[in-house]
Amino acid sequence: MSDQFVPLPEHKFTFGLWTVGNQGRDPFGHEVRPPLPPTESVHRLAELGAYGVNLHDNDLVPHGSPAAERDAIVAAFRAALDETGMKVPMATTNLFSLPVFKEGAFTANDQNVRRFAVRKALDAIDLGAELGAEVFVMWGGREGVEADAAKDVRHALDRYKEAVDLCCEYIRERGYSMRIALEPKPNEPRGDILLPTVGHALAFIGELAWPEMVGLNPEFAHETMSGLNFTHGVAQTLWHGKLFHIDLNAQRIGKFDQDFRFGSEGIRDAFYLVRLLEDSGWAGMRHFDAHAYRTENRDGVWDFAKGCMRTYLILKDKAERMRDDAEIQEALLVAKADQLSQPTGPLASVRSASFDEAALAEQGYGHERLDQLVTELLLGVR
Repeated sequence: MSDQFVPLPEHKFTFGLWTVGNQGRDPFGHEVRPPLPPTESVHRLAELGAYGVNLHDNDLVPHGSPAAERDAIVAAFRAALDETGMKVPMATTNLFSLPVFKEGAFTANDQNVRRFAVRKALDAIDLGAELGAEVFVMWGGREGVEADAAKDVRHALDRYKEAVDLCCEYIRERGYSMRIALEPKPNEPRGDILLPTVGHALAFIGELAWPEMVGLNPEFAHETMSGLNFTHGVAQTLWHGKLFHIDLNAQRIGKFDQDFRFGSEGIRDAFYLVRLLEDSGWAGMRHFDAHAYRTENRDGVWDFAKGCMRTYLILKDKAERMRDDAEIQEALLVAKADQLSQPTGPLASVRSASFDEAALAEQGYGHERLDQLVTELLLGVR
């Protein structure tokens, strides 16, 4: 393996405990891999060059654990972090697995279920803060509906806003250095999930009590499931200053949530995403929310983890080569890509300008040649 593509902590690669710890269960088959202790995940990921590990509350502490058991588990996990230098940049909560959330969590019709969900989220915020997390991700996997007659979505959005506001209030009250990142998804496990896309979530943030505390955690697979361009969604999130975290994986359009190894599908899409993140100078974590194929044993899990990071670094190198490729840069000038950063206005200039409409309509932009050059770069012949 080339040293050029060996991950280092400075690359800020992170994995969730639920990613490398995924046991390969699916709706049609039982687990194919044994449970992976959280402390082992920490040590193995550190050996591979990762920066940190993220977690749902119950990835680390089984739901319902007594306080003494909870503290012992957290202490052992903290010791593994200290031994390896690994960080916990992000924490989240599981509001989708327990039977109590079958009708919803923050947006359940039953008030007591909603209160239980918010309290569980607050406990997870405490756990994340204890481990040093600066981002708290909220994925509303059960915030949705199959039977539209059963839920007024307007009221559900009221309750969703209320829950996020309560979590923000708690973070402020406790003095935590933590922001919240909403994670959009169109469907699965619910037939239709609230806040299904980046655009829906961005609009929702504007209605919150403390919108400055809330941003997004867009996921490659989630936007791709519904046929949207993930890189465009991330670009708009950056444009709004709301990219607080990101989930990297791979997905085929129209399929169930596949969570494949980063770059294993849609390599061009993965390339343009990496190019955007690197060219923008975004300083956040490169978090892989994916899991190994069900075909793999424990060794295959670590091949999966290495593959995610290696592919990112290869595509990062390709983005740097694109910047240095004279022919591609010349093709970008033909496409007038550099002119897009120039303002169109002011109004007086627009009104007074003269145009040769026929000449403007006749000109070509060379997109075919440009696209082919990028294709050749990705295929390794440039």
